[in-house]
Amino acid sequence: QVQVVESGGGLVQAGGSLRLSCAASGSISSRNVMGWYRQAPGIQHELVATITSGRSTNYADSVKGRFTISRDNAKNTVYLQMNSLKPEDTSVYYCRATGSLYDVWGQGTQVTVSS
Repeated sequence: QVQVVESGGGLVQAGGSLRLSCAASGSISSRNVMGWYRQAPGIQHELVATITSGRSTNYADSVKGRFTISRDNAKNTVYLQMNSLKPEDTSVYYCRATGSLYDVWGQGTQVTVSS
């Protein structure tokens, strides 16, 4: 059973920075993808960024140049460094881990950016 736990959300002013962390535990596939998604009220989950176990990355156009996803494979942890935050980045951010036999989501962490 694979589980993921997010941390690092909070309240920040526009232009500020936050770093989210997501730690996976359990039977993690050697080849896997971990990523961050966000969901604002009334809107479907939106991909923010993903990273493979080989460290290939993918970003939503809206966050390119501002957010950086990285991972520590030894710790099965993925990070999302968010810089130059905007009020429209306000959302619940979810971590997702996908492997050969699993596809799990975390419970989410709130990020609020004030103007």
